[in-house]
Amino acid sequence: LSPGAKRGFFPFIKVMMILFNLAIFLSGGTLLGVGIWVTVDDKSFLEIFGPLSSSVLQVVYVSYFLIAIGAILLVIGFLGCYGAQKDSKCLLMMFFSVVLIIFIAEIAAAVVALVYTGLAETLLTAVVTPLLKEKYGQDAGFTHIWNVTMEEVHCCGLNNYTDFTDSTFYNDYRLYPEPCCDNKKPCNETGLLPLAHPHPRGCLLQGCFDQLLEEIKTNAGAVGGVAAGIAALEIAAMAVSMYLYCKLDQK
Repeated sequence: LSPGAKRGFFPFIKVMMILFNLAIFLSGGTLLGVGIWVTVDDKSFLEIFGPLSSSVLQVVYVSYFLIAIGAILLVIGFLGCYGAQKDSKCLLMMFFSVVLIIFIAEIAAAVVALVYTGLAETLLTAVVTPLLKEKYGQDAGFTHIWNVTMEEVHCCGLNNYTDFTDSTFYNDYRLYPEPCCDNKKPCNETGLLPLAHPHPRGCLLQGCFDQLLEEIKTNAGAVGGVAAGIAALEIAAMAVSMYLYCKLDQK
């Protein structure tokens, strides 16, 4: 490229960097706002989005997830947008570093998910099972999310029905949740089936983790495509930020 073309290319890349990160910033603000909305008024949120319960997001407490992702996007968007606007090498390098850390973390998470599925299940069990025992039946939003998930995915608890054993809900009603029971009939620890089926009568065996894992495997192509697209955007963002950083050295 001629010197004139190079001078014209730099402002174009700078404007694209600003617009791209402005979109990220606004997206982060939107997610943060929705996360706060879910935290403050989860019932109205669930009335609108409750049917979308086959999503993996239903397994975790969605408001905290949205707040965390929104906050991260706000930081990334601010660093990239303001750094490019002000020609700040410090902010551009911070932007590059944050995106690089997230990129490495995503790769590590993907490797763990693919190679160490058992570890992922153990970590989820350590986090989700205590929540089920404590909050199910007590927190209306949490209970509704799990009820809809278990009904639509046809599963019981994260691992199986034992996630509710000795829970606050079971201790109060001496029953397992209705979605765990075939034909909506109450099921409990009494009247066990023969030893070949050592679980409460009519109670589902399969947990939601295995069912959701099967859904992910079924849609592996779509999941992989989305992951590849996000990775490509992150690589492009890092390349552009480093290009601007290096060009500022030459000015």
